[in-house]
Formats: sequence, structure tokens, C-alpha cells
Amino acid sequence: MTPRPSAAGSRLIAGKLGLADRIFAGARSRRLLSTVEEGLARVETSLAHELSVADTLADATSRYLYEAGGKRIRPMLTILTAQLGDGITDDVVEAAVALEMTHLGSLYHDDVMDGADVRRGVPSAQTVWGNNIAILTGDLLFSRASQIMARQGERAIRLQADTFERLVLGQMHETVGPGEGDDPVAFYLDVLGDKTGSLIATAAEAGVIFAHGPVELEVAMRTFGEKAGVAFQLLDDVIDLSADPDETGKVPGTDLRAGVPTMPYLLLGERTDAASRALRGTIDDGVSRIAEGADPALLDGPLAQLRDHDATRDTLRLAHQWSQDAIDALDPVPDGAVREALTRFAQAVADRSS
Repeated sequence: MTPRPSAAGSRLIAGKLGLADRIFAGARSRRLLSTVEEGLARVETSLAHELSVADTLADATSRYLYEAGGKRIRPMLTILTAQLGDGITDDVVEAAVALEMTHLGSLYHDDVMDGADVRRGVPSAQTVWGNNIAILTGDLLFSRASQIMARQGERAIRLQADTFERLVLGQMHETVGPGEGDDPVAFYLDVLGDKTGSLIATAAEAGVIFAHGPVELEVAMRTFGEKAGVAFQLLDDVIDLSADPDETGKVPGTDLRAGVPTMPYLLLGERTDAASRALRGTIDDGVSRIAEGADPALLDGPLAQLRDHDATRDTLRLAHQWSQDAIDALDPVPDGAVREALTRFAQAVADRSS
């Protein structure tokens, strides 16, 4: 019997990015809404099936974050850009499933490395099963995604492998940090391009590839996706400072409490005024104390100050700049409903905090 898609997955279109109200708000792009919903329903059904594992423990861990919900941004982009070609083919659906599964696998690894306690509003996998099982679950999902892409042929395998390599390198570089002489902000933007932008770029490009769209649009979609992905992550850095865990699905300041720099923190470090320097020092001291076992709540006050600081507003401006760069990359795309929806998507990922 084919597994039923989760309720969390099926409510994407009305979900956190407000897709129905924002991305498909234009008269032309609104007609795409039912098509995208149809494609996402097929992706959800296939994803639920591909995540099923005969082993009881592996089945529970593999489905854990999927059943917690998610925005399904990557499958949505694949379905949308497929409209530049033959539309929602079986190959398009399989590619979308594989890329979402890759994304899910990366979340298990990210939460272990960041020491996150919460993901998508539920306890993170390693808090339930421990680090080893969480890491192995991520590995299992990567393996399953590779199997799906292998059914599509050599080009799909290369696409998956190249994207996976960038995901790993991005995480590795984030872990090690910038080297001597590196610009921390430029270094961090490169990390975001690898860790977040690469998979969104592949999702946007995959729709054109597997729907046999115009070859000349493949690079445009890849560029669009990467820049939109960086804008998305910059906004996540701002949202990470939110005081409302119900909105973010994470404890406020999760990344910074774990010693993972974010853009507001990096831009704070570029300021030379006494108040900014003092705040940076307080955050650094708090991170060190937390690493030694202190209560993470000791950073509640400093992170609230950072949330209201100009460095965070500068991060918002930077996100909008990357969003506009993504829109500029759409120049080769013919005027029409798809281009309109992609433009609104780039705008939406940079406006989630408004």
C-alpha cells in the first residue's frame, strides 16, 4: 500500500513562506498554483514511500524530521522551473524527491554539529536517539537519494555528487572557520553558497534539466537558485535571533549559543564603536562559558540586544541585495508566469521577517 503523505507536507502552499499569497499572487503566476500543488502532492507521496525502511529503527529515524513538516522549498522550485520545459514528468518528481531527501539528511548532520536541541518544533533527532544514530540516519538518507538519482542516469549522478560535495565542503569550512588573512564576511558568504545555496541552485536547475527545458536556461536557474539560497540563509540568521520559538521551530540564538558565527555577529565585529565592541565581547564570553557547561540562557539578554542592533538591520539589507541579484539572473527567462513566480519567490525569501 502506498504511504499517505504527511499533513505537514501537504500544507506547504499555505505555509511559512505564504506561497499562495505571495509567490503566486500575480495574475499570470496564480494559474500555476494548481499545477505546483499537483506536483508537490506527487512529490509528497513518493517521498513518503522512499523514506520507508524495512528496519523498524531506521524507518522511525528516517521519517522523523519529514513528519515534523518543512517548507518543501526545493521540490517547489523543481516543479516550478519544470514548467519551462515539458512540465511535471516522472523524472522531475524523482529529482525533486532526491533533492528534498538530501536536504533532510543534511539537517540530521547539522543538528549534531550545532548541538541543536530543537528542529521544526520537535526535539532534534540526536536528543531522541543520540549523535551516532542521528549521523547514521543522515547517511542513510544520502544513500537513498543517490539511489533515486542513479535511476536517472549519469548526469543526474554527477549533479547529486557535485551538490553533495559542496554541502560537505561548506560544513567543513564553517567548522574550521576563516584562515589568517581571510575576510570573515566574504568567507561566510562562500560557506552559505555551499551549505544552502548549492542545493537550492540544483533544485532550480533540475526542473529545467529533467523536463528537457532550454539548455541555455540551466545556468540561469543555477545562478538564480544559489543567490536566492544565500538570501534565504541570511534571513535565517536574522530569524535565528527571534524571541518566538513557535515561529522559528528553534531555540532563539541556537547557532550563536553553539559558537557558530552568523552574519549579524560578523557584521557586529566590523564595528568599532564602544557599545558594539562591548556587546561582541559579552557574546564571546557567553559562548565560552556555555561551552564549559554554563546555562545557555545567560546569552538571552545579549542576543536580544544583537537582534535590535544595526548589524542585524545590515544583514536584512544584505539579504535583499542577494535577492535582487537572484532576480537579475532571471533575465534570460522568457517573460511569463514562471518568471513572475520566481521573481516573487526571490522577494519572499528576503522578506520573511517582515
